[in-house]
Amino acid sequence: MDLSNVQSSEIKNLDILAKQVVEGFITGMHKSPFHGFSVEFSEHKLYNKGESTRHIDWKLFAKTEKLYTKKYEEETNLRCHIIIDNSASMHYPVVKKQTVDSLNKVGFSAVAAAALMEIFKKQRDSVGLSIYADSYEYYAPEKGSERHRKMLLHQLEQLLVSKSSATTDTYKYLHEIAEKIHRRSLIFVFTDMFQTSKDDEALFEALRHLKYNKHEVVLFHTFDGKTELNFNFDNSPKKFVDLETGEEINVYAENVQEKYKEIVENYFKELKNKCLQYQIDYVPVDIHSGFNQILTKYLISRKKIK
Repeated sequence: MDLSNVQSSEIKNLDILAKQVVEGFITGMHKSPFHGFSVEFSEHKLYNKGESTRHIDWKLFAKTEKLYTKKYEEETNLRCHIIIDNSASMHYPVVKKQTVDSLNKVGFSAVAAAALMEIFKKQRDSVGLSIYADSYEYYAPEKGSERHRKMLLHQLEQLLVSKSSATTDTYKYLHEIAEKIHRRSLIFVFTDMFQTSKDDEALFEALRHLKYNKHEVVLFHTFDGKTELNFNFDNSPKKFVDLETGEEINVYAENVQEKYKEIVENYFKELKNKCLQYQIDYVPVDIHSGFNQILTKYLISRKKIK
């Protein structure tokens, strides 16, 4: 979503921002190649010729002169679980305050998760949340009540103001989370895939564990495209510090940019291929590219799992 029409200020009400993101997304869908996509955001859907007239809402027809049928909760009721990496590397880039046009990776993930929960609410899907870093920081099972959603929004708001120096081995906590999610669910993982451990195989074994019980898993690989992918820095000498290990290196960006980009692009390709091998949906997400790709992926995955 283009947030240029939203005031660039500190995010103080995540619920309102999430509604704005979703409203912009819905409006944009009608102008995009997805305009024919079946998106049922209300308790009604347009009547299609040939369907039974049993559930037509005649009172709504009197007001709108359009035929709608009533949609019942049992038609949806998908279980969704959002997992967010809250390690130190996810707090890059360093920002003084999280604003709608200046988010770090964990801030972007929090807003994206809130927008997903807004659509879950409209679709009557239940939602759970897990947050981890060097410990399993938060867990809530999948529920569909408004009280539950507000509780999760409060946890996401804490991510917008928190700091972290924690290292992480993602695979440890993904195993724990997988053990808690028993019924078939649609699982979204927000992580930058930067691990203290170099054991990538252990990480993907954990992701594969999430596939247990026939869960549908979407990995949102979250990164800052300007600097973490393209290494777009000016050519003055700079000190680069690993947020998780504290390791430092002094370098002229221009001297290493080409080689750096080649290595990172190859890493992204490896991640994509590995996810393909394990039947995990891999979605590279630049935090500067907006939230539409997140919400669109949900709609596509939802149709797949229903």
